[in-house]
Amino acid sequence: MTLLTAEHEAIRDAVREFAETEIEPIAREYDDPGAVQFPREVFQEAAELDFLAPHYPEEYGGAGMDFLGSVIVHEEFNRADPGIGTAVLTGKFGTEMILEYGDEWQKSEFVRPVLEGEAVCGTSISEPDAGSDVAGMRTTAEKDGDEWVLNGSKTWASNSPVAEFMVVMAKTTPDAGHNGISAFIVPTETDGFEVERDIEKMGLRASPTAEINISNARVPEDHLVGEVDRGFAQLMEFFNENRILVAANALGAAAGAFRHAYEYAQEREAFDQKISDFQGLQWKLADMKTDIETARSTTYRAAGEVMAENDPRHLASIAKYYASEICEDVCSEAIQIHGGYGYTREFPPEKFYRDARVQKIVEGTSEIQKNIIYDSIDEANR
Repeated sequence: MTLLTAEHEAIRDAVREFAETEIEPIAREYDDPGAVQFPREVFQEAAELDFLAPHYPEEYGGAGMDFLGSVIVHEEFNRADPGIGTAVLTGKFGTEMILEYGDEWQKSEFVRPVLEGEAVCGTSISEPDAGSDVAGMRTTAEKDGDEWVLNGSKTWASNSPVAEFMVVMAKTTPDAGHNGISAFIVPTETDGFEVERDIEKMGLRASPTAEINISNARVPEDHLVGEVDRGFAQLMEFFNENRILVAANALGAAAGAFRHAYEYAQEREAFDQKISDFQGLQWKLADMKTDIETARSTTYRAAGEVMAENDPRHLASIAKYYASEICEDVCSEAIQIHGGYGYTREFPPEKFYRDARVQKIVEGTSEIQKNIIYDSIDEANR
């Protein structure tokens, strides 16, 4: 396990206080169908405190910390509420690729405003017929003079209803499969970029997702991120770090659900004693805590691989797979411990379950993660 420094402990304390006072009290306000979308005020407050991406360089609005600092933020935000916690931190979704592969103008023009809370970024990768199979996308980008012309339809476009700009993946060499994809920065006010339909989700209702249509949308040639036809390779590197952050989201949600279950067990009485006095329930809580600590160790170790500049793919997929799986189990057990109340909206576990269930799907399903884990087994990982 990566050992925490005093700086890590300090940021955990600061983030936990912020999350419990600014996020947890308003969790239900953003959960009702038709409720206000995206907690922009919390997003801006988090930006002011350098909580959006502590590991980004200071010159672009980050805090200059290591990657584990950001993992801790994701964990603590989701511990308070996985709905708003994920929504706020997803507001920077897409800037990772710009930071890694964009030029100085793009970093200043697009990354800095996000980390200062002035703009929300979104990412558009998936299509109706191309989810896990990224190479199957049909959205195209053709060069026309000093502009790129994009055409296609996207789904699961994160933040698209509220974002100021999106990072859109499109085919620049349609017949080249994975080797023909490029990434583009597309301002949402661009002519031909249209949000067609909000997607109503089981949870994470504070994080808007939509289907978009792109019809002859023109962006300047300097809105290409990185190199032409290298978008998939760029995306994969971006996925490795993001899968660790998704693992941190799941870890935090599991820890939050456990917190509520443990506290309820200390208060609830049945058969003239607290239910926490029953050994069967004690064992249930012990199993939940064991799963959480194991997920934390794996997630932090994967973060350590990133900080050591090693290939994190193997451990990133293990962390994402394991943390998201135990998260569902822990949230489900938290409902069980609450009994009938756990199935109501009066107590947090049912919301934790709905919000956290998606972690087994986003950034590659559990099945995709198992494929990656198997394929990355080599002599060093046996």
